[in-house]
Amino acid sequence: MKRLFLILAVLAGSTQLASASCVCRCMNGQNQPICDDSMSVPPICPPVICPIEPPSVTPIQAPTIPPIGTTDCRQEQVYNPYTQRYEWKTICH
Repeated sequence: MKRLFLILAVLAGSTQLASASCVCRCMNGQNQPICDDSMSVPPICPPVICPIEPPSVTPIQAPTIPPIGTTDCRQEQVYNPYTQRYEWKTICH
């Protein structure tokens, strides 16, 4: 029994580490995972009612090379629950 508990504790810890750099945020009207790197496993985001995005002009983006594992990057409005506002973030896919 002790061994089973230890195995479950290790698996739970490794799951938290795998998704530690990913968060669920409202983007394009849906709750979507946003990860810091392409190697992270995105979590399954629960459905939520997202605030309406205010109309805004996309900021000019400096030319950059997408990170390894992604094909393109673009500016997206992402809802920040701490400031309760949408902010422009560079999202790579």
